[in-house]
Amino acid sequence: MIYNEQRPHRSLPHRATPATIYTTLPKALPSTDRSRDTHARVRHDKIDKAGSVTLRVAGQLRHIGVGRTYARTDVILLINDLHVTIVNAATGEILRDLIIDPRLDYQPTGRPPGPTKK
Repeated sequence: MIYNEQRPHRSLPHRATPATIYTTLPKALPSTDRSRDTHARVRHDKIDKAGSVTLRVAGQLRHIGVGRTYARTDVILLINDLHVTIVNAATGEILRDLIIDPRLDYQPTGRPPGPTKK
């Protein structure tokens, strides 16, 4: 106590005490700028029998259509903020690459409904 608060030190500027120097120096604070923060994650999932996979975005569950062709296929979801890439876990084939529309619950594939025409 005496060492830090009462006795001045010759090596410190203006013969100040260590306690005085400590309280006058600026302290490190966390940055409040969150503009460069990203949310990246990897999920392992299985496409359901309807051909879609679910993903929670901004606290709400989103359904991403992949296609019934891939029903019950194990997939890896690579998620970076709203950009999602769905990869077949067995083959590495990219099944779907999209940017989530936060206004929609179901993210359609963009193909017309029904079976493919031959």
